[in-house]
Amino acid sequence: QVQLVESGGGLVQPGGSLRLSCAASGGIFSIYVMAWYRQAPGKQRDLVATITSGGSRNYADSVKGRFTISSDNAKNTVYLQMGSLKPEDTAVYYCNAQNERNSIISWGRGTQVTVSS
Repeated sequence: QVQLVESGGGLVQPGGSLRLSCAASGGIFSIYVMAWYRQAPGKQRDLVATITSGGSRNYADSVKGRFTISSDNAKNTVYLQMGSLKPEDTAVYYCNAQNERNSIISWGRGTQVTVSS
C-alpha cells in the first residue's frame, strides 16, 4: 500500500517561491503517475500538475510558467517548485499516486500554502 507524505508548505509573500515535497513509500512499484492537487476553502479540489514515471509533465493553465513538477526516483519523492506566487494560489496542496490505469491509489494528507502580505 502506497503512503504519501507532503511537506514544505507555509506562509509566503506574493511574488515569492516555495517548494513542496511528496515522499512515497510502500508499493511504489505500482505508481505510474504522481499528481499535485490543491483545494482552496469552499472550492473543489483542482489538478495542478502531473508527472509520469517516464517523465512526461502536464500543468493546469493557471500555473503554467510559474510551477514546475519534478521527481527524484532515488528518494521516491516528487516536488512542486512554485514561483511568482499569487494570493489565489492559497490552498491546501495534496499529492496523489495513480496506477497505469489512471486509478488513484493513494492521497497524502496535504500541506497548507498561504500567499499573503
